[in-house]
Amino acid sequence: MGLFDKVFKSERDIVKKEIEEVPWHALTESKQLEEIEEESEKMPVVVFKHSTRCGISRMVLNNFERSYDLPKDKKVKLYMLDLIANRNISNEVAERFKVRHESPQMIILKDRQVVHHASHQGIDLQDVRTQVK
Repeated sequence: MGLFDKVFKSERDIVKKEIEEVPWHALTESKQLEEIEEESEKMPVVVFKHSTRCGISRMVLNNFERSYDLPKDKKVKLYMLDLIANRNISNEVAERFKVRHESPQMIILKDRQVVHHASHQGIDLQDVRTQVK
């Protein structure tokens, strides 16, 4: 990277760096749901259901990622579920956690229980902050 690139970083580059800092874990296999429940006994676990074909879902995800500012020492685990690639897992999430499917959707678990869920513009990082000790 040259001097010119260092001085004239674009807004896109800055946002891209911010997005890379969100510690997402891909939810791609059904067996992960049991692991998620187990992890929720130790810390809050967030499942973010995202449709890669939906503009509203993209906007909500971008807003969430831009506002993400939880310190690394805060214990929370974030899972991203691509609904288009993993519709069967999305259906299992709805059934297992007794939460009606929506997209985009954020589900927060603690002690194997859903303590919060929201969809569309109701998704707010503040709800995650509230659950983190």
